Amino acid sequence: MADHGLTGVLLVGGASARFGSPKALAQLGGETLAERAWRVLGDACDERIAVGKAADVLGLPFPVLDDGVEVRASLAGLVAGLRAAANEVAVVLPVDLPLVTAALLRELGAACRDAAVTPTGPLPGAYRRTALAELEARLAAGRFRLRDALAELDVAVVPADQDELVNVNTPEDLARLSG
Repeated sequence: MADHGLTGVLLVGGASARFGSPKALAQLGGETLAERAWRVLGDACDERIAVGKAADVLGLPFPVLDDGVEVRASLAGLVAGLRAAANEVAVVLPVDLPLVTAALLRELGAACRDAAVTPTGPLPGAYRRTALAELEARLAAGRFRLRDALAELDVAVVPADQDELVNVNTPEDLARLSG
């Protein structure tokens, strides 16, 4: 059952330079990475927003909010998602983390102060609206490293199974998960 008061933000953008094609459309277990992440966010949250670049025209089965900036950066998607969120806290999931569970996303949301992250870094993570001013300032200044923004926020660190945090950067990474 979805927890009320939690928005799920799916980051579908990214240049996918190492992957060679849009990661969002890559298949794993009979569904695209985007569909898989959208489903998991639906299990964890009462609202979902997908954020990316409208110009990418991915043809996903759900709407994609354009992040409104030229740069491709997770920070841009996070800012756009947090601005659009109906809830105070948003959990942010990049499309290339296909093994993250709804349980982990709910834990991140529950632990969120300004932010809550796993020991490995800023995504997946939960971000509270209180972090928005800092994140917007960094975006406007061209300081796009989300990891650096964490130093300015009140952050909870949530333990996570490292197997859940496997990142798909290349077709070989995806093949290892499929095999």
